[in-house]
Amino acid sequence: MNNELLTRAECDAMRGIAIIGIFLHNYCHWLPGIVRENEYQYFQHNVDGLQGVLANPDLLLPVHLLSFFGHYGVPVFLFLSAYGLVQKYEKPRAPHLEPTILGFTRYHFLKLFKMMIVGFAAFLLIDRMTPGPHHYHLTDVLAQLGMVNNILPNPDNIIWPGPYWFFGLMLQLYIVYRLCMYKRHWGWTVALMAICTALQIICSPESEELNRLRYNFIGGMLPFGFGLIFARYGKDPQTGLWYWGTLIVATMLVYSESLDYYTWYLVPPLVCMSCYGIVKVLPKILLKPLTWMGSISAALFVCHPITRKIIIPISRHGDTYTGLLIYIITSIALAWLFKEIMNRLPNPKKI
Repeated sequence: MNNELLTRAECDAMRGIAIIGIFLHNYCHWLPGIVRENEYQYFQHNVDGLQGVLANPDLLLPVHLLSFFGHYGVPVFLFLSAYGLVQKYEKPRAPHLEPTILGFTRYHFLKLFKMMIVGFAAFLLIDRMTPGPHHYHLTDVLAQLGMVNNILPNPDNIIWPGPYWFFGLMLQLYIVYRLCMYKRHWGWTVALMAICTALQIICSPESEELNRLRYNFIGGMLPFGFGLIFARYGKDPQTGLWYWGTLIVATMLVYSESLDYYTWYLVPPLVCMSCYGIVKVLPKILLKPLTWMGSISAALFVCHPITRKIIIPISRHGDTYTGLLIYIITSIALAWLFKEIMNRLPNPKKI
C-alpha cells in the first residue's frame, strides 16, 4: 500500500488503538465525578478539571484520562477511512470500474447499514429490558435506519445509543468525498478542511451551533482530509528516529493543544500522527494484539453500548474498576460473536 506507507497490519493496529479509546471512553465518561471530554463543544471547566486531576492524581486517574481523551479514536477511524478510499479508488482502474455517484453512495450505505443494524436491533431489545429505557419517537428510529439523525435538531437527545452518530457522519463524508475530493486536485481537500474548520471556529465554544456542526461532516473534515492527503502524498522515511520523534512530539502536542479553544481544533490530526508513531515503533509481539482488536473493531463499536448499559451500574455504585473489567471482558466476547454474525450477512455488490 503506497510503498508500505501503512501496511494492512498497521492499519488494523491503528483501528485497535482507536476502538480501545472509544469503547473505554464511552464507559468512563458516564461515571459520576469523572472529568468529561470536549468532543462536540469546548468547555473550559473540563480542561480545568483535567489539569486538576493531573496535579493531584488519585487511583481514578486512568479513568479520567480515558474519559477526556478516549473519544479521539473517532478521528483515527476517519483518517483511516480516507486513507483506504484513496488506496481503493484512486489507483489506476479500468474505465468500466469507475464508481458512479449513485453506485458509490449505495454501496457504502449498505456497508454501514450491515454493521449498524446488528447492534441497533440488539440494543433496542436490551434497552427495553433494562432500567431507564430511551423513549424513541418514530422519526428517531427511521432517521437512525437511514443514518440521517445527525442532521435533526437536538442530536444529543435523539441519537441513542450515542456512538451510533458515527454512521451518519461516515455516510456524509463518503458522499462529500465522491462529489468533491475523488481524484481532484489537493486544493479541493485543503479548501474543504479550511472552510469546515473556520465555520467551527467562528462559533461560540459552548454553543449549540458548534455542537450541531461537529455531529456532521464539517466536524470530521479535518482528520478525514488529512488522511486523504497523507495517503496521496505521504512518504515513509523508514527510520526509527522519525517514528519516535513523531510519536513523542505529536503526543505532547495532543495534550498542550487541548488546553485552548483555538488550538483544540488541531488535536484530531495530531492524535492520528501519534497513533501512526505507535504502530511504527511497537515490536511485532505487541502489535499483534492491537491488530486483532482492529479486526473486531466494527463489531465492538456496535455492541459496546449493550454491555455498557447492563454493566455500568456496578461502577456507579462504587466498584469502579470491577465494573470496568467486567465491561471489557463482556464487550470483547460479545464483539467476537457479533463479528461472526456480521460475516454471515450478505455483502453489498462491489462497485
